[in-house]
Amino acid sequence: MKELNTQEQEITLLWYKYKNKKDPEAREQLILHYISLVKYLVGRMAIGLKGYLEIDDLISAGVYGLINAVDRFNPDKGIKFETFALARIKGAILDWLRSLNWIPQSVRAKARKLESAFADLEQKLGRPPEEPELAEYLGLGLKSLNQLLHEVTPLTLVSLEECWRSPGLDSEGLSPEELIPDPNADDPLAHLEFEEIKQTLADAIEKLPEKEKLVVGLYYYEGLTLKEIGQVMGLSESRISQLHTKAILRLRGRLSRKKKSLIV
Repeated sequence: MKELNTQEQEITLLWYKYKNKKDPEAREQLILHYISLVKYLVGRMAIGLKGYLEIDDLISAGVYGLINAVDRFNPDKGIKFETFALARIKGAILDWLRSLNWIPQSVRAKARKLESAFADLEQKLGRPPEEPELAEYLGLGLKSLNQLLHEVTPLTLVSLEECWRSPGLDSEGLSPEELIPDPNADDPLAHLEFEEIKQTLADAIEKLPEKEKLVVGLYYYEGLTLKEIGQVMGLSESRISQLHTKAILRLRGRLSRKKKSLIV
């Protein structure tokens, strides 16, 4: 059995005091100890949101999710708190962003247009479309297409998680690797549908152009920031942001079609 270090022993004791003794001071210390999780997530999600939102507001929303996680966490289930908390912190931030309705409808409309274009062209060509093909389909020059991709970037930087949401499934806006199995799972049909959507997304990621697939993997699975990904790939942060935007629009377009087929 792994021997706990001093800090781990202190945290274990705090959990015991809070969950078994209802010690409010232990609860406060746990929240302060794990506040770095909020700052970590905000630092990743804030990329591309500068000029739209204040970082402190994102942190406040994340802290609400952290508090909720501390109150709901059960140390006896053998699940790491960090895994449990990150999911709920992210969910709280996304819920707050959605409640603001801060992205103009015009931008959302442009994003939907791009999603549809990516999906239509991929179906027609049997492969992901290249930028010139996308520009021609939309009746735009490459410069105008790049400007359009830039305009919808704030939406795509926080929208991949929405792809995992499924009607009838209380996923709290979380990504699959963060979902904790629920022994009281409700609707098996809803979960089956969710599994189909996850498989569709996995297939869609696999079919992305290599650079976009690498960006998605490094950002969502390796936890790198867009700046760090740029250093790895030898590209500017703005170029990485554009690759990320295109990848998410492709994925959302494919998932949108999948969801429609499930409803029909």
